[in-house]
Amino acid sequence: MTYARPLAELIGHLERLPGVGPKSAQRLAFHILRMAQDDVRRLSESLVEARTSLSLCQVCQNVCEGPQCALCADERRESSVICLVAEPRDIGSIERIGEYRGRYHVLHGLLNPLAGIGPEQLKIRELLARLSSGVEEVIVATNPTVEGDATALYLAKVIKPLGIRVTRLAHGMPIGGELDYADTATLISAMEYRREI
Repeated sequence: MTYARPLAELIGHLERLPGVGPKSAQRLAFHILRMAQDDVRRLSESLVEARTSLSLCQVCQNVCEGPQCALCADERRESSVICLVAEPRDIGSIERIGEYRGRYHVLHGLLNPLAGIGPEQLKIRELLARLSSGVEEVIVATNPTVEGDATALYLAKVIKPLGIRVTRLAHGMPIGGELDYADTATLISAMEYRREI
């Protein structure tokens, strides 16, 4: 079916979003057309504002508004432990369980040589710079996938020689699962029974 140019362009832009296929893009586009004009304006303004006013935390590489995120600014958090996650959304999954009180570091991806993602494309250099300031343990909280496992093994090889304990979430997480889909009990178990790698 041929759509008017503005609608076809909207569908095309929505299709580029991760996890949005052609049918979902069409459904979203028609939903947006049915929205009130003020709601569409607020949606477009929030997209532009998020893109222009958010940046990466200078400490942990989380998405934030300003030079430092709220988690890094919180002096009550334990600075001797860093939980390493692949994406900023993974922090929310760990925080949801309410058991972890340490610091974070976001890699912004996982090692994937087939996709051209090596150590230099991730925020590993920034992590290594943080490790000289009294860090005793790094918890690798990457998804239990081929890429997550490869990243964990690489990081253990780089960090262990520094005399820092490297642990990984226990495999209470399902193989091939993702942190943002895990239930609270599974995450608590995985955090509690993490093991050294």
